[in-house]
This record gives sequence, C-alpha cells and structure tokens, in this order.
Amino acid sequence: MATVTRNTDAVTQEPGPERTLRVLIVDDDALVRAGLTMMLDGAGTDATTIRVVGEAGDGDEVPDALAAHPSDVVLMDLRMPRVDGIAATERLRATPGAPEVVVLTTFHTDAEIVGALRAGASGYLLKDTPPQEIVAALARVADGDAVLSPEVTRHLISRTVGEVGPREAARRRLDRLSEREAEVAREIGRGATNAEIAVALFLSVATVKAYVSTVLTKLEVGNRTQIALLVHDGGWLSG
Repeated sequence: MATVTRNTDAVTQEPGPERTLRVLIVDDDALVRAGLTMMLDGAGTDATTIRVVGEAGDGDEVPDALAAHPSDVVLMDLRMPRVDGIAATERLRATPGAPEVVVLTTFHTDAEIVGALRAGASGYLLKDTPPQEIVAALARVADGDAVLSPEVTRHLISRTVGEVGPREAARRRLDRLSEREAEVAREIGRGATNAEIAVALFLSVATVKAYVSTVLTKLEVGNRTQIALLVHDGGWLSG
C-alpha cells in the first residue's frame, strides 16, 4: 500500500502566532510526492506555515490517510490507476467536516476541470505553478477562497460559448439571487477574494462573507468554485 503517514506531534504542539496548515498529498508518482513534500513542508506565507502530514498513492487510500492524520487541505492529482482524483474528491467532499481539496495536475481539459469543480474541489492548479503560488493557494483555500490557474479560468470562460442549454439552466439558478448577491457571485466568478470583493463593492469583509454564505445556500452549492462554475456556465462574465 502506497500510503505514507507522518508524525504530526510537532504540528499540533508547535508554538508561535502562525497558523499551521496540515496538508495531505495524493499522487500516484512517488517522485512527485517526494518533490512536493520537500517543496511544501515548512514553507509558508506571513501568517501560515505548511506541514505535510501524510501522502497517499491513489484515490482509494485517501479515507484511511485522513483517518490516521486529519488534514486541512488535500492536494489531489487527477489521473490515478484505481480511483481518480475526481471520484476521490466527490467521495471526500460528501463526508461531514471534509477538508478542502486543491487539484494539482498536468491536465486541464474541459471535462477534467468541470468534473473536479463539480465534485467539490476548491482549487485547480497546474503542476507548472510556481511553488510559492501553490503555498499561497493552499492558504487561500483554507480561508474559504477559490483558486484557479489562469489557464483554467480561460477554459471556463471559453466553454460557455454556444452552450445554450447549460447556460439557460445556470441562469435559472442564478436568477434566485438578489442584485447585490449577483454582484458578489460575479466577483467570485472572476476569482476575487473576500477582501477584493469588499473593495470592489464598497462593503466590509464581514458583509461579503455573509453574502457569500447566502449565495451558497440559494444556489445549493458547496463552495466558491461551484459558484464560479455557475457564473461561467451562465455566461455572466462573457456577455
């Protein structure tokens, strides 16, 4: 079995004002796992330190790895031999209190992007993303933001062209939103953080958070990336 676990005592007992973000790496390539662990473990931002607490070599190993070492974010590959990243993400996000999922892959076809986001991934990054941007993305996702590579955003925008059926279905759901809620949803679709939305719409961050919560409820989705997906499906950013 390819699951690798790590001693997390130092994580839970580490002193200091910084937040420690526990990360589980899921990838079927042992060299990739080792490289990501070397790159991420101990890295951080001004307020967050990353700790890689475990590794898994296939999607079917994720539940046992998380049971042994609870994590805040799962860094998930897509193509694995037994259970792929989309299926693993969907199963994981269906469980109460599940950690956030950030996809890290070399693949970015429409089917894979949309499949991962619909499954509940909060981020979708390509493996050529600079290390510090991966670190920042993990911290942002843990804070409730969505993170998409620029290439992924372009795919989401372009895929709405000519798709009348999906567009109308998305717009019927988006019509549930008030004018202000729709403005917040559009900003989420652009990839804006709560702080950026607050500046753009002249609101407090606390008010933005309240609007985001309401939008999630009205659209019946689980996270910000699914809001963004509906916004793009509805063509709200492309005319």
